[in-house]
Amino acid sequence: MNLGETTWPELREPRLLAVPVGATEQHGPHLPCTVDTDIAVALCERLAEHRPVVIAPAVAYGSSGEHAAFPGTLSIGRSATELLLTELGRSADAFAGIVLVSCHGGNAVPVRNAVRTLRSEGRRVLAWSPTGPADDSHAGRTETSVMLALRPHTVHLDRVEPGNTEPLPALLDRLRTGGTAAVSDNGVLGDPRGASGAEGRRVLGTWTDDLLTTVDSWG
Repeated sequence: MNLGETTWPELREPRLLAVPVGATEQHGPHLPCTVDTDIAVALCERLAEHRPVVIAPAVAYGSSGEHAAFPGTLSIGRSATELLLTELGRSADAFAGIVLVSCHGGNAVPVRNAVRTLRSEGRRVLAWSPTGPADDSHAGRTETSVMLALRPHTVHLDRVEPGNTEPLPALLDRLRTGGTAAVSDNGVLGDPRGASGAEGRRVLGTWTDDLLTTVDSWG
């Protein structure tokens, strides 16, 4: 069920609410600024194919200040993201629980804080995020492959070029101080060369399996 296509009488039987939590931010010279949101929506759709959940409209803006030097980045910051998710969770008591599917690393802290607050209030909330290689954390081969599987017409393969391939932990201090532009001229953290739709489908399958396992373990 998709909340955007559902009337309230159809929601009398409580189901889990899956909320795609994304961002609007630069993803190198070859990917659209909606990558994180697109992937979050796709994973919620895959969850709904296998489990009885309702998919909420996506949260398309998040904490993306580290990408502010690049045009196309729209950020509401950590505090606003945390408040948005907290109030969203408080409004969803008619559902059996909330699954936040967050696909932007910059949202990790506000998502974690919102979940902690909501759980302390007695609400049933779970957060899940995909994982990937430490040297391929933003607009690299993984995200490029996934976008080739999901929305190939938005990927500009003629503009694909490597960025900074240092592991993310080695970049964190510089990222926190100067943002992505301080460590990557083109906004890429990884090397998207060699990406393919076939690889993207495999990655999506792995992420979907992990999401399903996490939701099932949560009960």
